[in-house]
Amino acid sequence: MTQTTSHPSLAISLTCMQPPEAVASNALSLKGSKTDETFSNNLLLRPGERGEMFITLENLGSKSIRWKLEIEGNFPAYWCQWHQQDFEEIAPHEKLEKSIYFLVPDNFFENQLALMQKAQLQINYQTSIYVYLEGSGSRQLAEYRVFDLFVRPLCSYLDFVPALYREVDFVGRYLSIIEQAFDPAVQTIDTLWAYLDPITAPEALLPFLAHWVAWEIDTRWGIDVQRRLIRNAIALYRWHGTRYGLRFYLHLYTGLPLEQIDIKEIFERGFVFGSTSIGFDSMLGGGCPYHFIVEMQLSTCEEIDEISVREIIERQKPAFCTYELDIINP
Repeated sequence: MTQTTSHPSLAISLTCMQPPEAVASNALSLKGSKTDETFSNNLLLRPGERGEMFITLENLGSKSIRWKLEIEGNFPAYWCQWHQQDFEEIAPHEKLEKSIYFLVPDNFFENQLALMQKAQLQINYQTSIYVYLEGSGSRQLAEYRVFDLFVRPLCSYLDFVPALYREVDFVGRYLSIIEQAFDPAVQTIDTLWAYLDPITAPEALLPFLAHWVAWEIDTRWGIDVQRRLIRNAIALYRWHGTRYGLRFYLHLYTGLPLEQIDIKEIFERGFVFGSTSIGFDSMLGGGCPYHFIVEMQLSTCEEIDEISVREIIERQKPAFCTYELDIINP
Protein backbone atom coordinates (compact mmCIF):
# COMPACT_ATOMS: atom_id res chain seq x y z
CA MET A 1 0.00 0.00 0.00
CA THR A 2 1.85 3.06 -1.30
CA GLN A 3 1.06 6.67 -2.12
CA THR A 4 3.38 8.27 -4.62
CA THR A 5 3.54 11.79 -6.02
CA SER A 6 6.26 13.82 -7.61
CA HIS A 7 7.40 17.39 -7.25
CA PRO A 8 9.51 18.96 -10.01
CA SER A 9 12.51 18.27 -7.81
CA LEU A 10 11.21 16.00 -5.06
CA ALA A 11 9.39 12.66 -5.11
CA ILE A 12 7.58 11.43 -2.02
CA SER A 13 6.02 8.06 -1.26
CA LEU A 14 4.26 6.71 1.83
CA THR A 15 4.14 3.02 2.66
CA CYS A 16 2.37 1.44 5.63
CA MET A 17 4.67 -1.16 7.19
CA GLN A 18 1.76 -2.89 8.91
CA PRO A 19 -0.41 -4.73 6.38
CA PRO A 20 -4.12 -4.06 6.98
CA GLU A 21 -6.17 -6.93 8.33
CA ALA A 22 -9.56 -5.58 7.36
CA VAL A 23 -10.79 -4.06 4.13
CA ALA A 24 -14.34 -3.07 3.35
CA SER A 25 -16.21 -5.64 1.32
CA ASN A 26 -19.42 -4.79 -0.47
CA ALA A 27 -20.52 -8.41 -0.37
CA LEU A 28 -20.60 -8.48 3.44
CA SER A 29 -21.40 -4.87 4.25
CA LEU A 30 -24.58 -4.16 6.11
CA LYS A 31 -27.05 -2.19 4.05
CA GLY A 32 -26.60 1.47 4.86
CA SER A 33 -23.84 0.68 7.34
CA LYS A 34 -21.12 3.24 7.94
CA THR A 35 -19.02 0.99 10.16
CA ASP A 36 -17.00 -0.62 7.36
CA GLU A 37 -13.82 1.34 6.77
CA THR A 38 -11.37 1.02 3.91
CA PHE A 39 -7.91 0.54 5.40
CA SER A 40 -5.97 0.75 2.14
CA ASN A 41 -3.43 3.61 2.12
CA ASN A 42 -4.03 4.06 5.84
CA LEU A 43 -2.55 2.78 9.09
CA LEU A 44 -4.23 0.26 11.37
CA LEU A 45 -3.18 0.62 15.02
CA ARG A 46 -3.58 -1.80 17.92
CA PRO A 47 -3.36 -0.42 21.50
CA GLY A 48 0.05 -1.13 22.94
CA GLU A 49 1.56 -2.05 19.54
CA ARG A 50 3.70 0.37 17.56
CA GLY A 51 2.59 1.12 14.00
CA GLU A 52 5.01 2.37 11.37
CA MET A 53 4.53 4.57 8.31
CA PHE A 54 7.50 4.43 5.94
CA ILE A 55 8.40 7.60 3.99
CA THR A 56 10.69 7.74 0.96
CA LEU A 57 12.09 11.07 -0.27
CA GLU A 58 14.03 11.27 -3.54
CA ASN A 59 15.75 14.34 -4.93
CA LEU A 60 15.18 14.28 -8.69
CA GLY A 61 16.97 17.55 -9.36
CA SER A 62 20.60 18.45 -9.82
CA LYS A 63 20.82 20.64 -6.73
CA SER A 64 20.75 19.91 -3.03
CA ILE A 65 17.46 20.50 -1.24
CA ARG A 66 16.85 21.32 2.38
CA TRP A 67 13.64 19.78 3.59
CA LYS A 68 11.61 19.43 6.76
CA LEU A 69 8.66 17.21 7.54
CA GLU A 70 5.81 18.14 9.89
CA ILE A 71 2.91 15.98 11.07
CA GLU A 72 -0.47 17.23 12.13
CA GLY A 73 -3.78 15.58 12.92
CA ASN A 74 -6.68 15.30 15.33
CA PHE A 75 -4.98 12.53 17.31
CA PRO A 76 -3.13 13.13 20.63
CA ALA A 77 0.32 14.50 19.88
CA TYR A 78 2.13 12.00 22.10
CA TRP A 79 0.99 9.13 19.88
CA CYS A 80 3.36 10.22 17.12
CA GLN A 81 7.06 9.49 17.52
CA TRP A 82 8.73 11.87 15.07
CA HIS A 83 11.34 14.46 15.95
CA GLN A 84 12.99 16.80 13.45
CA GLN A 85 14.20 20.06 14.91
CA ASP A 86 15.59 21.73 11.79
CA PHE A 87 15.83 21.40 8.01
CA GLU A 88 17.90 18.55 6.66
CA GLU A 89 19.74 18.36 3.36
CA ILE A 90 19.25 15.81 0.63
CA ALA A 91 21.86 15.59 -2.13
CA PRO A 92 21.04 15.45 -5.86
CA HIS A 93 19.57 12.09 -6.92
CA GLU A 94 19.77 10.92 -3.32
CA LYS A 95 17.02 8.84 -1.77
CA LEU A 96 16.18 9.07 1.94
CA GLU A 97 14.08 6.62 3.89
CA LYS A 98 12.43 7.67 7.14
CA SER A 99 9.96 6.03 9.52
CA ILE A 100 7.15 7.61 11.51
CA TYR A 101 5.95 5.60 14.46
CA PHE A 102 2.57 5.75 16.18
CA LEU A 103 1.88 4.18 19.57
CA VAL A 104 -1.61 4.06 21.10
CA PRO A 105 -1.74 3.51 24.92
CA ASP A 106 -2.55 0.04 26.18
CA ASN A 107 -5.65 1.25 28.05
CA PHE A 108 -7.13 3.16 25.12
CA PHE A 109 -10.42 1.24 25.21
CA GLU A 110 -10.47 0.81 29.01
CA ASN A 111 -9.77 4.45 29.88
CA GLN A 112 -12.98 5.51 31.62
CA LEU A 113 -11.99 9.18 31.51
CA ALA A 114 -11.92 9.04 27.71
CA LEU A 115 -15.33 7.39 27.65
CA MET A 116 -16.88 10.01 29.91
CA GLN A 117 -15.62 12.96 27.91
CA LYS A 118 -17.66 12.11 24.84
CA ALA A 119 -20.80 10.15 24.18
CA GLN A 120 -18.92 8.01 21.62
CA LEU A 121 -15.28 7.01 21.71
CA GLN A 122 -13.39 8.24 18.65
CA ILE A 123 -11.48 5.45 16.92
CA ASN A 124 -10.74 7.03 13.50
CA TYR A 125 -8.25 9.88 13.19
CA GLN A 126 -6.92 11.86 10.26
CA THR A 127 -3.23 12.59 9.78
CA SER A 128 -1.58 15.13 7.49
CA ILE A 129 2.09 15.03 6.51
CA TYR A 130 3.60 18.25 5.15
CA VAL A 131 6.99 18.47 3.47
CA TYR A 132 8.52 21.96 3.38
CA LEU A 133 11.53 23.15 1.38
CA GLU A 134 13.86 25.91 2.52
CA GLY A 135 14.79 28.69 0.18
CA SER A 136 15.46 32.44 0.17
CA GLY A 137 15.07 32.75 3.92
CA SER A 138 11.57 31.27 3.87
CA ARG A 139 9.99 27.91 3.47
CA GLN A 140 7.50 26.67 0.93
CA LEU A 141 5.18 23.70 0.96
CA ALA A 142 6.45 21.09 -1.46
CA GLU A 143 4.02 18.21 -0.93
CA TYR A 144 1.52 16.97 1.59
CA ARG A 145 -0.21 13.67 2.19
CA VAL A 146 -3.32 12.74 4.14
CA PHE A 147 -4.06 9.31 5.59
CA ASP A 148 -6.20 7.93 8.38
CA LEU A 149 -5.34 6.17 11.61
CA PHE A 150 -7.76 3.37 12.51
CA VAL A 151 -7.53 2.31 16.16
CA ARG A 152 -8.94 -1.18 16.60
CA PRO A 153 -8.73 -3.67 19.50
CA LEU A 154 -6.75 -6.84 19.02
CA CYS A 155 -9.29 -9.63 18.54
CA SER A 156 -8.09 -13.22 18.70
CA TYR A 157 -11.53 -14.52 17.71
CA LEU A 158 -10.81 -13.46 14.13
CA ASP A 159 -8.36 -16.36 13.91
CA PHE A 160 -11.29 -18.78 14.06
CA VAL A 161 -13.45 -17.33 11.26
CA PRO A 162 -12.97 -17.69 7.50
CA ALA A 163 -10.74 -15.16 5.77
CA LEU A 164 -13.77 -13.71 3.99
CA TYR A 165 -15.19 -12.46 7.30
CA ARG A 166 -11.84 -11.13 8.47
CA GLU A 167 -11.93 -8.69 5.57
CA VAL A 168 -14.81 -6.74 7.11
CA ASP A 169 -14.12 -4.15 9.76
CA PHE A 170 -17.58 -4.50 11.28
CA VAL A 171 -17.10 -8.24 11.88
CA GLY A 172 -13.83 -7.65 13.70
CA ARG A 173 -15.31 -4.96 15.92
CA TYR A 174 -18.37 -7.08 16.67
CA LEU A 175 -16.28 -10.13 17.60
CA SER A 176 -14.12 -7.93 19.78
CA ILE A 177 -17.18 -7.04 21.87
CA ILE A 178 -17.95 -10.73 22.33
CA GLU A 179 -14.34 -11.49 23.22
CA GLN A 180 -14.22 -8.72 25.82
CA ALA A 181 -17.43 -10.08 27.40
CA PHE A 182 -16.37 -13.74 27.56
CA ASP A 183 -12.60 -13.42 27.95
CA PRO A 184 -12.68 -12.94 31.79
CA ALA A 185 -14.65 -16.18 32.14
CA VAL A 186 -12.27 -18.02 29.83
CA GLN A 187 -9.24 -16.73 31.72
CA THR A 188 -10.80 -17.81 35.00
CA ILE A 189 -11.25 -21.34 33.67
CA ASP A 190 -7.69 -21.43 32.34
CA THR A 191 -6.32 -20.42 35.76
CA LEU A 192 -8.87 -22.19 37.94
CA TRP A 193 -6.07 -23.98 39.78
CA ALA A 194 -4.87 -20.62 41.13
CA TYR A 195 -8.28 -19.96 42.69
CA LEU A 196 -8.16 -23.32 44.50
CA ASP A 197 -4.64 -22.82 45.89
CA PRO A 198 -4.66 -20.82 49.17
CA ILE A 199 -1.28 -19.29 48.29
CA THR A 200 -2.57 -17.64 45.07
CA ALA A 201 -6.33 -17.46 45.68
CA PRO A 202 -8.02 -14.07 46.20
CA GLU A 203 -8.30 -13.09 49.83
CA ALA A 204 -12.11 -13.15 49.65
CA LEU A 205 -11.96 -16.85 48.71
CA LEU A 206 -9.86 -17.93 51.72
CA PRO A 207 -12.85 -18.49 54.09
CA PHE A 208 -14.35 -20.91 51.55
CA LEU A 209 -11.06 -22.80 51.17
CA ALA A 210 -10.65 -22.93 54.95
CA HIS A 211 -14.18 -24.31 55.36
CA TRP A 212 -13.38 -26.84 52.65
CA VAL A 213 -10.66 -28.40 54.85
CA ALA A 214 -12.42 -27.66 58.19
CA TRP A 215 -9.77 -25.16 59.22
CA GLU A 216 -10.64 -22.48 61.76
CA ILE A 217 -9.32 -19.07 60.77
CA ASP A 218 -7.75 -16.99 63.53
CA THR A 219 -8.11 -13.34 62.53
CA ARG A 220 -5.22 -12.34 64.82
CA TRP A 221 -2.74 -13.90 62.42
CA GLY A 222 -1.56 -12.32 59.19
CA ILE A 223 -2.96 -13.23 55.79
CA ASP A 224 0.31 -14.88 54.69
CA VAL A 225 0.26 -17.13 57.76
CA GLN A 226 -3.35 -18.07 57.08
CA ARG A 227 -2.52 -19.01 53.50
CA ARG A 228 0.29 -21.34 54.60
CA LEU A 229 -1.80 -22.99 57.32
CA ILE A 230 -4.85 -23.56 55.11
CA ARG A 231 -2.70 -25.05 52.37
CA ASN A 232 -1.06 -27.52 54.79
CA ALA A 233 -4.13 -28.21 56.95
CA ILE A 234 -4.41 -31.87 55.89
CA ALA A 235 -0.76 -32.53 56.73
CA LEU A 236 -1.23 -30.89 60.16
CA TYR A 237 -4.25 -33.10 60.83
CA ARG A 238 -2.30 -36.19 59.84
CA TRP A 239 0.65 -35.44 62.16
CA HIS A 240 -1.34 -33.93 65.00
CA GLY A 241 0.10 -34.81 68.42
CA THR A 242 3.54 -35.78 67.07
CA ARG A 243 6.91 -34.13 67.28
CA TYR A 244 7.01 -33.68 63.49
CA GLY A 245 3.53 -32.13 63.43
CA LEU A 246 4.31 -29.58 66.16
CA ARG A 247 7.62 -28.60 64.55
CA PHE A 248 5.97 -28.23 61.14
CA TYR A 249 3.13 -26.12 62.61
CA LEU A 250 5.60 -23.75 64.29
CA HIS A 251 7.52 -23.51 61.03
CA LEU A 252 4.38 -22.50 59.12
CA TYR A 253 3.28 -19.96 61.72
CA THR A 254 6.59 -18.25 62.44
CA GLY A 255 8.19 -18.61 59.02
CA LEU A 256 11.40 -19.77 60.70
CA PRO A 257 13.45 -22.44 58.90
CA LEU A 258 13.07 -25.91 60.36
CA GLU A 259 16.74 -25.81 61.31
CA GLN A 260 15.98 -23.06 63.84
CA ILE A 261 13.20 -25.03 65.56
CA ASP A 262 14.15 -27.97 67.72
CA ILE A 263 12.09 -30.21 70.01
CA LYS A 264 14.04 -32.16 72.59
CA GLU A 265 12.76 -35.05 74.65
CA ILE A 266 14.45 -35.81 77.99
CA PHE A 267 15.21 -39.45 78.70
CA GLU A 268 18.01 -39.08 81.29
CA ARG A 269 17.33 -39.84 84.91
CA GLY A 270 16.58 -37.00 87.30
CA PHE A 271 16.88 -37.45 91.08
CA VAL A 272 19.25 -40.40 91.72
CA PHE A 273 20.41 -42.06 94.97
CA GLY A 274 23.94 -43.27 95.06
CA SER A 275 26.92 -42.63 92.80
CA THR A 276 26.16 -40.65 89.64
CA SER A 277 27.68 -38.05 87.30
CA ILE A 278 25.54 -35.12 86.21
CA GLY A 279 25.56 -34.73 82.46
CA PHE A 280 26.56 -38.35 81.85
CA ASP A 281 23.97 -40.61 83.46
CA SER A 282 21.69 -38.03 85.08
CA MET A 283 20.65 -34.39 84.87
CA LEU A 284 19.02 -31.70 86.95
CA GLY A 285 15.31 -31.53 86.21
CA GLY A 286 15.30 -34.84 84.40
CA GLY A 287 13.11 -37.78 85.00
CA CYS A 288 9.80 -35.99 84.32
CA PRO A 289 7.80 -38.35 82.12
CA TYR A 290 6.30 -37.14 78.83
CA HIS A 291 8.19 -33.86 79.02
CA PHE A 292 9.82 -32.03 76.11
CA ILE A 293 11.60 -28.73 75.40
CA VAL A 294 10.86 -26.47 72.42
CA GLU A 295 13.84 -24.37 71.34
CA MET A 296 13.43 -21.57 68.80
CA GLN A 297 16.51 -19.67 67.62
CA LEU A 298 15.78 -16.20 66.25
CA SER A 299 18.02 -13.92 64.29
CA THR A 300 18.54 -10.27 65.20
CA CYS A 301 15.66 -8.91 63.11
CA GLU A 302 13.12 -11.67 63.82
CA GLU A 303 10.29 -11.45 66.33
CA ILE A 304 7.51 -13.84 67.29
CA ASP A 305 4.49 -13.73 69.56
CA GLU A 306 5.26 -16.00 72.49
CA ILE A 307 1.61 -16.17 73.57
CA SER A 308 0.52 -17.45 70.16
CA VAL A 309 3.37 -19.96 70.12
CA ARG A 310 2.27 -21.36 73.47
CA GLU A 311 -1.33 -21.62 72.22
CA ILE A 312 -0.11 -23.64 69.25
CA ILE A 313 1.91 -25.97 71.46
CA GLU A 314 -1.07 -26.50 73.79
CA ARG A 315 -3.31 -27.43 70.84
CA GLN A 316 -0.80 -29.71 69.14
CA LYS A 317 0.74 -31.64 72.03
CA PRO A 318 -0.89 -34.61 73.72
CA ALA A 319 -2.89 -33.58 76.78
CA PHE A 320 -0.72 -35.59 79.20
CA CYS A 321 2.57 -34.00 78.06
CA THR A 322 4.35 -31.09 79.69
CA TYR A 323 6.78 -28.76 77.96
CA GLU A 324 9.20 -25.88 78.27
CA LEU A 325 9.56 -23.08 75.71
CA ASP A 326 13.02 -21.64 75.17
CA ILE A 327 13.20 -18.69 72.71
CA ILE A 328 16.79 -17.78 71.97
CA ASN A 329 16.90 -14.20 70.81
CA PRO A 330 20.32 -12.57 70.39
